[in-house]
Amino acid sequence: MSLNMQIESYAISDKGMVRSRNEDSFYCGDDLNLYVVADGMGGHRGGDVASKLAVEEIARVVRKWGSDDEKEITGVEGLHPETDSKLELALKRANRKIWEESNSNPEYRGMGTTATAVFITDTEATIAHVGDSRAYLVRNSEIRQITEDHSWVNEQVKAGFITNEEARTHRLKNLITRSLGHEADVKVDVLRLKIEKGDLFLLCSDGLTNLINDDEMRDTVVSLDPDKALKKMVETANKRGGHDNITAVMIKVQPR
Repeated sequence: MSLNMQIESYAISDKGMVRSRNEDSFYCGDDLNLYVVADGMGGHRGGDVASKLAVEEIARVVRKWGSDDEKEITGVEGLHPETDSKLELALKRANRKIWEESNSNPEYRGMGTTATAVFITDTEATIAHVGDSRAYLVRNSEIRQITEDHSWVNEQVKAGFITNEEARTHRLKNLITRSLGHEADVKVDVLRLKIEKGDLFLLCSDGLTNLINDDEMRDTVVSLDPDKALKKMVETANKRGGHDNITAVMIKVQPR
């Protein structure tokens, strides 16, 4: 899809210092103006299967939107194309795909994945989100988390039981309350933002955000070229333990 805006995208994924394999997946689709990060979990090889299924299915649905095959991608119980956004439908279809695979293959029973996706048009960005992989907006050298973690600790923070700082080191910080593949249907958070020139979107798995705070991310992406910024953040996370897989996608929006 051709835009009046110019988009530059960059991505990095690293298994970290502890995990034996990388269960994160990402999609950088400049042809679709679609970008996705997914952090898989569950079972022997289930996590990487779930995250890969998610990014592939989300991209497949978005690619076919408006084509003769549109009925095939929307004709699923629980999907409502007259009210749901394209990206919301894509995540719901991915959820159903993972759920069906999990139930039909004992090796993958219980697998699931987070998914955070951004779809960009000339005027706005649509963000669809399930789980605790995050989307950030960096604008005018300020950073803002634009997704809300679907996690137990975030619920405790919202209720006032623990602080944000306590949440960062809580023993249950990795316990998520919503994921793709856990049930036949899933609630997807969707938001839309008007784009401004110079906007930068950062999508990342919790392997990054558990070890690097928002201010550090802002300082890094503002001061370095995108590819160098991503490498530096991964190196920093690994120096601090690299307890999980680390994946990040950066999208820069520039006027043509």
